[in-house]
Amino acid sequence: MARRLSFRACLPSVALCEGGNKVEGMRNPEFNDRGTTIMAANGNIEQGLEFTPKFDANGLITAIAQDAETGQILMKAQMNAEALAETIKTGRAVYFSRTRQKLWKKGEQSGHVQKVERILVDCDQDCLILKVRVSAGQCHVGYQSCFYRALKKDSDKHLEFIAEKVYDPKEAYKK
Repeated sequence: MARRLSFRACLPSVALCEGGNKVEGMRNPEFNDRGTTIMAANGNIEQGLEFTPKFDANGLITAIAQDAETGQILMKAQMNAEALAETIKTGRAVYFSRTRQKLWKKGEQSGHVQKVERILVDCDQDCLILKVRVSAGQCHVGYQSCFYRALKKDSDKHLEFIAEKVYDPKEAYKK
């Protein structure tokens, strides 16, 4: 079951989201009896101008980081409401690590931060593109992008490398 949260005003206020987690900068969403948030009065998600992101049943929304300068897709991650609010507030990308079950401030270990210039929202408001400025490789295995392999032409299971490593992850992650 998807949930929509209203980001009508990312004003200094506190929201209680699923599980009672406080999220700075968001107002309390109103939920109906099925657990989904009540949409804007006009109910116009596709054409309206109110940001009401649609989080999935786990409270997550897909976020794609794209280099604002080159257009290269850098990575795909998930955000919960708290990560999204922190990203909007600070201008630096914050994601939710499903593996560690906690917020993940991009670059907190490697120093390879993402400065968010713009957040694009798709028509259903269930996927975001973060246009980011970066100074170093973004993939934890040493590539500029997490998309460093491609399916070989005329193959249904073999991959080929399409990029070179741009940094040594052993050096970046020993901090």
